[in-house]
Amino acid sequence: MQFEQELISGVLVKRYKRFLADVTLADRAPVTAHCPNTGSMLGCCAPDSPVWLSRSASTTRKYPLTWEIVQVTGDTLVGINTGVTSRLVQEAVEGGVIGELQGYGTIRREVRYGHQGSRIDLLLSDAGGGRCYVEIKNVTAAVEAGTAVFPDAVSARGTKHLQELMAMAAEGHRAVLCFCVQRDDVNRVQPADAIDPVYGRTLRDAMAAGVEAIAYCARVTPRSIELYRSVPVVCP
Repeated sequence: MQFEQELISGVLVKRYKRFLADVTLADRAPVTAHCPNTGSMLGCCAPDSPVWLSRSASTTRKYPLTWEIVQVTGDTLVGINTGVTSRLVQEAVEGGVIGELQGYGTIRREVRYGHQGSRIDLLLSDAGGGRCYVEIKNVTAAVEAGTAVFPDAVSARGTKHLQELMAMAAEGHRAVLCFCVQRDDVNRVQPADAIDPVYGRTLRDAMAAGVEAIAYCARVTPRSIELYRSVPVVCP
């Protein structure tokens, strides 16, 4: 995924009200940007962190700037925009990067399915009528060196999605949970049991019931974000 325009650099002042972030730009101008991430952003919203913003062409938006990237420990860049995760995964599928999801001729996004009024992020179909339901979760938190975790806050919605995937697997379809890790300094993903033990238990149940769990890390730069390497999903 290439950014359409050059991102604007600045320094984070604070993130607040979930959807807002105050930033000081390189020219010292203060701005308020939209924060496209509803999680706690554990480890990714420390004041004084370098950040990069995109500017919307819309003339009606109250906050035309959107927070896209933050620099965390060392020089690691993390993509925090959860709105781009489906696009990143779809590009990686179409580009042959995600080997587990090859062999399907049709990809549809945001298709209604399940028994709880859900929408699947990607529905893959093959010529023989086979279906693969792909639920995508954006991962930004890393609580220790080399280990990313999900979720970064209690996620009843995430648990519901796992239940929907289990139902699809029970019906004989492929059901895949794909962790889209928008950082490149980790070598595995695991459930954040200390944050949301219910999600952790449900993930283990889902995997035992046939739901496949995969994870891919991204190269993040102020010019582009792309998934490029697989890391294991571990449930210790």
